Amino acid sequence: MSDTDNNSATSLADLDQVAGATTQAPAAPATPLREQELDAHGRAYATGRRKDAIARVWLKPGTGKITVNGRDQEVYFARPTLRLVINQVFDITERRGQYDIVATVKGGGLSGQAGAVKHGISQALTRYEPALRSAVKAAGFLTRDSRVVERKKYGKAKARKSFQFSKR
Repeated sequence: MSDTDNNSATSLADLDQVAGATTQAPAAPATPLREQELDAHGRAYATGRRKDAIARVWLKPGTGKITVNGRDQEVYFARPTLRLVINQVFDITERRGQYDIVATVKGGGLSGQAGAVKHGISQALTRYEPALRSAVKAAGFLTRDSRVVERKKYGKAKARKSFQFSKR
């Protein structure tokens, strides 16, 4: 091709001329792939699971109050580590104190219930603010932790522990 040919470009500046110098409108703001999912009361609902615990979580804008089974989180989860687990989601997304949480939890122990509430809050937050999904997913909070207690096998003391062997 020669330089006189209209379809040749020798630099990036010439590329606009070759392409026809079409002016494009600025791109629309990045809209999330998902839509906001709210109920009739303006709350986002999600279910969280961990071990044998199942948590139903409702999230709405508020002052940061977290209620679990009708009790405040400080009363229900007395150990600070369990409260830390629940609030991890808000720390990652920098939304601490902006949402009220109402959760009902059944099954399992306190550790499993705290993990279930965290999973439920993560799911509900991404339904209320779909733009936060990538940050929450990157932290691994949207994935259900599938580790459960291994069942006891017959002929064993526990799941894997054997009875003491005696040669005679």
